[in-house]
Formats: sequence, structure tokens, C-alpha cells
Amino acid sequence: MIFKDLRTAVRSNIREYGMYIALVVIMGIFTITTGGVFISSRNIANLLNQTGYIAVLAIGMTLVIVIRHIDLSVGFLSGFLGAIAAIAMTAWGFPAWAAILAALAMGTLAGLLTGFLVANVGIPAFVASLAGWLIYRGALLLVTLKTGTIIIPSKFFNAIGNGYLPDIFPVDSTFLPDLHKLTLLIGILAIILFNFQSLRDRKNRQTYGFEVPHSDMFVMKLVFISIVLGLITWVIAGYNGMSWTLAIVLVVVMVYHFVTTKTVLGRHIYAVGGNPEAAELSGVSVKKITLIVFGSMGLMCGLSGILFASRLQSATTTAGTLFELDAIAAAYIGGVSAAGGVGKVTGSLIGAIVYMSLTSGMNLMGTDISLQYIIRGAVLVAAVVFDVTTRRAKS
Repeated sequence: MIFKDLRTAVRSNIREYGMYIALVVIMGIFTITTGGVFISSRNIANLLNQTGYIAVLAIGMTLVIVIRHIDLSVGFLSGFLGAIAAIAMTAWGFPAWAAILAALAMGTLAGLLTGFLVANVGIPAFVASLAGWLIYRGALLLVTLKTGTIIIPSKFFNAIGNGYLPDIFPVDSTFLPDLHKLTLLIGILAIILFNFQSLRDRKNRQTYGFEVPHSDMFVMKLVFISIVLGLITWVIAGYNGMSWTLAIVLVVVMVYHFVTTKTVLGRHIYAVGGNPEAAELSGVSVKKITLIVFGSMGLMCGLSGILFASRLQSATTTAGTLFELDAIAAAYIGGVSAAGGVGKVTGSLIGAIVYMSLTSGMNLMGTDISLQYIIRGAVLVAAVVFDVTTRRAKS
């Protein structure tokens, strides 16, 4: 009975479970082929830090694709804003926090500009963002023309991409001396919060008469995800603990998840993505939602540029190259539908981890770069085929 329910649950929720299955399979394969190096605490910590700047872009891109648009400008906009932050600190005398705020504000304005061209002028998002791609590419080259690579001396700024949360216990503590105790505490709280939220959502769905999974299946799901979260926490705690990059990404995910699932704005975004004409007739301003979503995308570009420049401790003339393709791929792998109206920011985070895990694993295996591009392209095609197939099955 349990296995029958399990098979039924997987089939009915294949879009949601598919990315997690893919992540487990990929990590298992690379763990075996690299002799366990892939799953080591040091490599997982590096992987999550490398994923940070793509993950925040994928989160912003999720909403853009949900409302049936695309933004090709995000890569070089991120690189340009990272360079602006570096110049603000090295040439203009800005403190790090002011440079960060300036980059975020400029990113939001750039996103609003693209949104205005799409929503109010009527330019297709592909064309408007392609123009932005060219403009920001030129702007990045222009601001780095004299100096080339701009070295960032700020320790505070550089710690964002390379630093870790301080532990709450001394390093030489006799209690788990080789593990980061604060990370363990955060992981335990995350598991408790997840189970509490899941139980509350199930109770609410039962109260309003919605269908819920069988109790055995529900318990199995809670146990499985709790174990996975516990293992991830244990691995991360084994090497310096949680990084500031990961902490920032998780905060962004929580904020966007709350907005998209618990607010009127979130419902309007998905309504526009599902059927723009019907949403407009229902009183939802499609133009306003488009401006907000593209402004949000610009904000994430600023954050991505900051994370990338901080990780490199410099701004370079090639920063942002292909970021837009990585973000789009991560969003699709994470379950965003090319038809719009479907997709979760949590899924895009998992999609970004899957996508970057492929790169990390193949690098550890010494796979030729040409084959890496082919494999990543094949995975993207598979994700889109998966989306189309599952939508047809439900229709």
C-alpha cells in the first residue's frame, strides 16, 4: 500500500520531485567517479559559494519567465554593477556599504527601464533585453578601459564572497571540535521550521477541504527531507561552516518564497503568467506587474554582481559573461515552465545547484571543456522536454 501511494505521489508531483531526484543522482554519480572528493565538505562549500551569484539571478529570472518574458541583459548588467561597486570604493572613496547600496539601486533602475520598454512601449522583452546586453557589455568595457582588472581592497566587501559566519563556540571546544556549531544550530532550526510549516500547511489544506497526501506518505516525505537537510548541514559544518554567500542566498530565497506564496503580489504575478488577458480583466495591472518583476530582476543583478566581484576580490572586463544563460538554464532545470505561470523560487535554487554541480563534478573529473558545454546543453534540453511532457500529461 505504501509503495503504491509512493508511486502515485511521485507521478502526480513529478514536476516538484524531478529536480530533487536529479540532484541526488548527479551527486551520487560524481561522488563515486571522484572517489568521494565531490561530496567532501571543502568541495561542497566551494560549490555553494560558486552557485551564489547564479542562484540569485535564477531567482529573479524565475519571475520573469513566469510572466512569459525573458531577460538577456542580466549577465553583463551584473558584471557592470560589480565594476561600479569596485570603482565606487577604489576611485570615489565610497565605504563598502554605500557602494553596495549604489549597485543595488542602479540595478533596480536598470531593471525598471527594461520593464518600461516592455510594458509601456511594447518592445518585446527579447529585443529590449538584447539591447541591454549590448549596452551593458559596452559600459563594462568602458569603465574598466583604463585600469583593466580593478582590485578591491575592502576586507568587509571581500568577506561577502569569501568569508564564513563566526562560530558561537570556541574552535578548541571539546564539544564537536571539528564542526561549526552555529551551522549545526541553523540546520536544526531549519529542519524544525520545515516540519512545522509542512504540518501547518497540511492542516490548513484539510480545513478547506483540499486533497492532501496519505499520512504515511506525508511522514515519509518529512523524514526524508529532514535527513537530507541534516546531512547537508553536517557536510557544510565540516569546513568553516555556513558562508556569508550562502546565508545571503537563503535569505533571498525565503523573502521571494514568502512574496510569491503568501502575498497578493505573488498571486498577481502567477495570474499574469497564467493568462495575462484574464488577469487584466480581473483588475490586475499587467504593466505594473511587469515593471515590478523586471525591477526585481535588476535588483538581483546588482546582488549577483556584488557576490561575484566579492568572490574574485576584483572587477574584470569579462565579468558576467554567459551569466544570463546559466540563470535561464537553472530556472528551467528548477521547474519553471516555458509557457509561463509555473515555477518556484525554491526550485530555481535547486536548479542552480544542479547546474553548478555538473560543472564542479566534471571539473573534478577533468572533463574537456567542450564536452562540458555539450553535456550542460543536453541537460537544459532534457529539462525543457520534461516540462513539455509533464504539461501534456496533465492536460
